[in-house]
Amino acid sequence: MAAMPEKDVVLAHDVERGGDEKARRSSLRNSFGGVVSGHDVNAIEGQIFSMNDIDPALDGKMRLVNNAINEIGWTNFHLKMFCLNGFGYMADSLILVIQSIISGHAAAEFKPSFPNGLTFAAYAGMLVGALFWGGGADIIGRRFAFNVSLFVSSVFAIVAGASNSWALLGFFVCMAAFGAGGNLVLDTTVFLEYLPANKQWLVTTLASWWGLAPLIPAAFAWPLFTNSKYSCDPTLPETCTRDNNMGWRYIWFGNGALILLMSIARVTVVRLKETPKFLLGQGKDEEVVANLQSIAKRYNRPCSLTVEKLQACGNITSAHKKGLAESWVHVKGLFATRKLGISTCLIWFSWTLIGLAYPLFYVFLPQYLASRGAQTGEGSQYAVWRNYFISNSVSIFGPILAGWMCTTRLGRRYTMVIGALATMAFFFAYTAVRTASENLGFTCAIYFTVNVYYGTLYAYSPEVLPSAHRATGNGIAIACNRVMGLVSAAVATSANTATSAPIYICAVLYIVMAIVAAIMPFEPYGKSSM
Repeated sequence: MAAMPEKDVVLAHDVERGGDEKARRSSLRNSFGGVVSGHDVNAIEGQIFSMNDIDPALDGKMRLVNNAINEIGWTNFHLKMFCLNGFGYMADSLILVIQSIISGHAAAEFKPSFPNGLTFAAYAGMLVGALFWGGGADIIGRRFAFNVSLFVSSVFAIVAGASNSWALLGFFVCMAAFGAGGNLVLDTTVFLEYLPANKQWLVTTLASWWGLAPLIPAAFAWPLFTNSKYSCDPTLPETCTRDNNMGWRYIWFGNGALILLMSIARVTVVRLKETPKFLLGQGKDEEVVANLQSIAKRYNRPCSLTVEKLQACGNITSAHKKGLAESWVHVKGLFATRKLGISTCLIWFSWTLIGLAYPLFYVFLPQYLASRGAQTGEGSQYAVWRNYFISNSVSIFGPILAGWMCTTRLGRRYTMVIGALATMAFFFAYTAVRTASENLGFTCAIYFTVNVYYGTLYAYSPEVLPSAHRATGNGIAIACNRVMGLVSAAVATSANTATSAPIYICAVLYIVMAIVAAIMPFEPYGKSSM
């Protein structure tokens, strides 16, 4: 999308600060091409939505900043950020995958009374982390939360390998998930707030890092779990001791060290400054200009944004309170208009639905197939890990396809519709699986299509949330997802898996997701996020 021609906004002589509000709004509209506030702004000025009726000064400044970001364009800074933010996606996936891979071996050693405890610990940590770091990032800033949350995850992932009891392992897993789950909120937020409008589709492709991550712990687990020197037989817990079952600990040590390296790269490869849109919401115009001008200078790009242009828009009227009061301000800001409130609710509802459907599939389907007598011939460790690698490798390309689809007239909403309906179709087809090749084929298809939907939802959510409250809204959305993860774990503990009901429930949930995506009120295609 071409950037809107830059126009000087000189209101200091036309309207004194604190003067007639109607005159000031009129001057602002004239400065941006005479466009009247409201939904016309979206089509003419290329913004997803307008905040002119809520805070005209912030709306005007946001447009100037978006123009400056578009003027600078894509640089190597953005390429580095794509990788560094992708590390956060990987960390989130790594923690979930590791706990699922090692839980059986760790349980055989510790012999707990509640074998599903690690799943609850991981989802509980990610739930609290999403709310804590998401809400905190709108108060203390993106930069601190972005760097510290990943470091927290790495430390606890490493020490999880030294656990000497099931309860202690659960605590460390919970804390590692607390950091990783919170960091996931910041990955999309930070990356988006530096992107030019014509590259916002790349936020969707970030999810390919999420699909890449499971291959890493699997690369550790395959040789360790197939070697009796490092792994006992989890089906014979009486033979399992620390001495003959160190494999799962080495997985935590190795992957925790990898996450630590990722967190170090974030503060060495790019010395990230606070995002310009967060600074703008805090009224720090000078820092906004200095941040963008430094990027432009480093990569020899134009940037005509000045402090005078921002200050000419006036003072923002958004209230800034402290503590819990400020947190509530950010929640209310997500419902500033009726249309924005509907959008926020639909986003949270979508995350709730996928949070239930996604884990239910992996919890129930193997038991369902076994109960129907499906002979897949995949009992050997070699077949299990081979299929694991193939299906997760295929899933990497789902978000890449979704990113391309988002650049077409399909936009974000109908990319999600297609991804959800395709997943639904493969769910129904999967119930007929009877052979090993069918099992692998349909598993790959579901991994691929669900990531078309999931990857787009990850990107769509921060795109249509207002920047001042983006991390809070995104954090609550992901928290809704984690709550349903806890529900699925509870269902897995007590439900009768001999019935086909969970399979059909999952399919129906994806139909509902498709409908919700189709009625979303905002379409980011060809527009800048606010």
